[in-house]
Amino acid sequence: MAVARLSTRMTRLLGVEHPIALGGMAGHGGPELVAAVSEAGGLGVLGATVLAPDSVAGVAADIRNRTGRPFGLNLLLFQTGRELVSAVLEAAPAVLSTAWAPPEFDLRSLFEAAHERGLLAMHMVSTLPEARAAEAAGADLIVAQGTEGGGHVGTMGTTVLVRQVAREAQVPVLGAGGFADGAGLAAALALGAEGILLGTRFLATVESPLPDSFKQVIVESDGHSTLLTEIPDLATNRVWPGAYARVTRNRLVEDWLGRENELRRHQVEVLARIQAARQAGDPGYAVLYAGQTAGLIDSVRPAREVVESLVAEAASVIGELAARLRAEDSPA
Repeated sequence: MAVARLSTRMTRLLGVEHPIALGGMAGHGGPELVAAVSEAGGLGVLGATVLAPDSVAGVAADIRNRTGRPFGLNLLLFQTGRELVSAVLEAAPAVLSTAWAPPEFDLRSLFEAAHERGLLAMHMVSTLPEARAAEAAGADLIVAQGTEGGGHVGTMGTTVLVRQVAREAQVPVLGAGGFADGAGLAAALALGAEGILLGTRFLATVESPLPDSFKQVIVESDGHSTLLTEIPDLATNRVWPGAYARVTRNRLVEDWLGRENELRRHQVEVLARIQAARQAGDPGYAVLYAGQTAGLIDSVRPAREVVESLVAEAASVIGELAARLRAEDSPA
């Protein structure tokens, strides 16, 4: 059975089949998931910020052993040292994916270094000014991430931000935050995006390294149980530049919501408890980053099935909408 295809500037630039990318979720992805998304025709992206510089080459080789298709490595620029940047560039993924640069960060030099090695530069933004700066610095693609997404996000809604960035940018734009199904992909294309980047939907896949108990929380969520908070960052003693964390509301959040100052005094012991919960597969006291799109996810599925069903549904939605509008315009 033929798989639906939606060709966009993103797919043509990256040399992939489908306008779908995996979010570079540092510590929440893995070579198996990245390769599965790429093999399915999307762009798999691995969060490399948590890697030691001397391990990057081996991880990239692991991905290449699983797929010969394009993939990306992602860096959170506010916490990435020069050695790790150099290691990622040397690993030569098809795409250098970046996000959360401090205001003083020299994006232009980084993107030039990527281009010198034949890499494309894809940068995530949460505001229109950030998008303008990224394009001026030489980004080949821009990911416009709205506040509905899981993990670290800004405060601008996806629909407005994607449309703002797509209207101005000359390079392809991907929408992120609030997308989990084919109707969402169709909506992003209507807003002017050339594809979408997803995180939460891919957490609930067979290939995701997330514990099964965590995946089940996502499947059972109606999407209303997430909130923006600084609790994870206070617990890990890591400050993100201008971001809040969208997480699932659990015992950890309930314990410390409204007591953030006290959490600062108990940071070490709380972090130890969080780490123990993650190791034990206990979603009650671990940090579970998830977007509002959890309310659209009703099963754990293989990554290939997710990619192909997203594209098939989007093509169907676009076709049905066009037919309906034509019918409504026809004279009685």
